[in-house]
Amino acid sequence: MNASSLRSAVPHLFDLRSSGERAIDSLVPALQIAIAATISYAFAHFVLGHALPLIAVTVTISSLGFVRDARPLRVLETAVGMVIGIALSEVMVLLIGQGTWQIAVVLMITLVVARVLSSSNAFAIAAGVQSMLVILLPVPPGGPFVRSIDGIVAGVVALAVTALLPRDPRRFASRDARRLFASLTDALASLVIALEKADEPAAEHALEGLRATQPVIDSWAASLDSAAAIARISPFLRRYRPDLLAQVRVLRGMDLATRNLRVIARRIDFLVRDGVPRPVIASIMASLGTSVELLGQSLDDPLLGDTVRVGLVAVVERLRPDTAVKGAPVTDSVVILMMRPLLVDLLTAADLPVDKARALLPEV
Repeated sequence: MNASSLRSAVPHLFDLRSSGERAIDSLVPALQIAIAATISYAFAHFVLGHALPLIAVTVTISSLGFVRDARPLRVLETAVGMVIGIALSEVMVLLIGQGTWQIAVVLMITLVVARVLSSSNAFAIAAGVQSMLVILLPVPPGGPFVRSIDGIVAGVVALAVTALLPRDPRRFASRDARRLFASLTDALASLVIALEKADEPAAEHALEGLRATQPVIDSWAASLDSAAAIARISPFLRRYRPDLLAQVRVLRGMDLATRNLRVIARRIDFLVRDGVPRPVIASIMASLGTSVELLGQSLDDPLLGDTVRVGLVAVVERLRPDTAVKGAPVTDSVVILMMRPLLVDLLTAADLPVDKARALLPEV
């Protein structure tokens, strides 16, 4: 296999930009895990006198991990689940001893219990690894349940480090928000071209881009959920809670707005097939694109909020089928009517109460 074929087979290995970004994103989690694992080992070894507190280190690493969801509840659930798995394995060792066939029995039971406790495949595998450490390693001085104590130490340390040396998922949330708004701005620009020139490829490009936004929205939601949960317990991130709650409001509105925009894009994709330009609707869509772009920028500059609302209200005032597309086919009027709920969602994202946003809609 030549170099070109290898790149095609495993392109992610040669994506230096993604690799560098991944490495930078991993610096803080790696530091957090290293500190927590060292503390767990030191406490179990020097304070509790455990000769080889391997479980304290492995449970700490597994509880924190590199996952984006760094919520304290997830850390706690992971630690508790693994401690239960360790304790269960130690009970099994007392009952059936250690040996070859015991490996199968203990691993089977641990994996089934882990699947009951959590839907995460990675969690079940982590619990299975911990159980194998119990069944394969000699019983430590002090009795088998010394390892369960080490697991508890690991869970407590992981939670403490989550609060006192927290990861800051705000950066992930901001990145996801920028990606979403960039996708929406690009899609709206393509819809403007499609309407101005009756350009079918432009409409298809917009629709494809909008269909690809749901994973970005889901990632943004996960990042915000994690950041808000950490900010509740961390004295260092608590001051960011108002900003995070504001992002949650924007996310909810943008999730609904994106769904509505997908429906509108499908309609426009069908509409432009007749080859007739629609400059008036294109102008409205262009104004909408400007406001959406400013809404994205307002996440970093809240002072833009008033400008965003003024721009969106100006768009709302143009959503009158009898004037915007007077004399046009009913299909054109349908697009204008479909934009009404979209503008309500965007105004809600821009911090206008939903009842006030609806009241701004012109009568039809």
